[in-house]
Amino acid sequence: MEKRVLIIAYYWPPSGGSGVQRWLKFVKYLPSFGWKPYVFTPANPSFAVRDESLLNDVPAEAEVIRLPIWEPYDAFLKISSVVDRKTSATPTGLVSGKKKSIFQKISTWLRGNLFIPDPRIFWVRPATAFLQQYLERNEINTIITTGPPHSMHLIGYRLKRKNPKLTWIADFRDPWSEWGFLDSLMVGGFARNAHRRLEGKVLKTADKVITITPFYVRQFEALSGRKVTLLTNGYDESDFSAIRIVPTKKFIIRHVGTVNEKCDPRPFMMAVEELAASNNIFKDNVEVNFVGEVHPQFKAFIQDSQQRTQLTTFTPPVAHLDLIHLYGSSNILVLVLTGYKDAEGYMPGKLFEYLATRLPIVATGPEDGDAARLLRHIGRGKMIEGSKTAEIKQILLELFERWQRKEPDMVSVLSDQYSRKSLTGQLTELLK
Repeated sequence: MEKRVLIIAYYWPPSGGSGVQRWLKFVKYLPSFGWKPYVFTPANPSFAVRDESLLNDVPAEAEVIRLPIWEPYDAFLKISSVVDRKTSATPTGLVSGKKKSIFQKISTWLRGNLFIPDPRIFWVRPATAFLQQYLERNEINTIITTGPPHSMHLIGYRLKRKNPKLTWIADFRDPWSEWGFLDSLMVGGFARNAHRRLEGKVLKTADKVITITPFYVRQFEALSGRKVTLLTNGYDESDFSAIRIVPTKKFIIRHVGTVNEKCDPRPFMMAVEELAASNNIFKDNVEVNFVGEVHPQFKAFIQDSQQRTQLTTFTPPVAHLDLIHLYGSSNILVLVLTGYKDAEGYMPGKLFEYLATRLPIVATGPEDGDAARLLRHIGRGKMIEGSKTAEIKQILLELFERWQRKEPDMVSVLSDQYSRKSLTGQLTELLK
């Protein structure tokens, strides 16, 4: 009999960004391992980044089921456009780090304390009712939920309670009750306890729990008292098969991805600024480029200094296919973990893509964390505490001088254990 699995995911193409790629890539390669993937996702989700090119990765064998969703964001955007014309009319406006209006503060508090675990909670009941019949009709016995948003796990929980024979895998791309994002939402004690109760039900009831870093494995095992499986993010070898590293007229230092309210590139930029102030050749040749959404506070920090403004450029979010070309015209890739809660356990998906480029990586964050250990293991870069300005300057200067000498970069062999296809193989072992 054909092996079938249904993935319940909020983020799915044409949604862009890192949140969508983990399960898009699993779905892409599942058919080659003998599994037919079904994907259940909202018909009208709210998302900040759109990337139509990712639709090319959805395999013909996949069946995508879309069900309409109602979210409070719709009401928030309509009200905010009338009440607070200065508010950025996007969901991310709720957690903006800039000075909030009274309306924003109230909205943020409501979001964090009434909509538990998140505003997608209103989709749980209709989604469960729809899927109960759909799973029976299509003889699907295995489901996977991926969060955040963690409401997706509550759909899995309800389906499992209704049908105990169903095999359910819960995938955590971020923490839940320990998630630093809850601090930005002004979550109070009552709401935090509610998060812990729901999280506990999911961790206890799911047949298997998987997450993306060793730190998160330990965290969820401590919360649940059960075994949690590590299944990291990775890179898609087909995306990077055609990458070409080209000579650059300037020394391009590139950061890819969102700079949100928790991400703090300021220590890195201060090191760049100091080096430029003491080395005119470096100053005249360097360009630091941020690709993706950038938080207003960080942009203001750059614009507060004429030197930083001259050194820095911003590029809006680009399609993933175009991003591959930008990688090829880079000299250094920057990873910033400074500022994140529990940064020692953070290994974002872009880190694996950085590794796939085989370009030098300079990272700021915990030197004893999961990402630091991975960089040491692969030998493609170095993690430096953000406070170590002199050390950041030293490594930047060494790489700049190599670029001046047109010294070819030493290409290392990247283990295929982090390829998306290999990781899908590991997933199918769990599905057995």
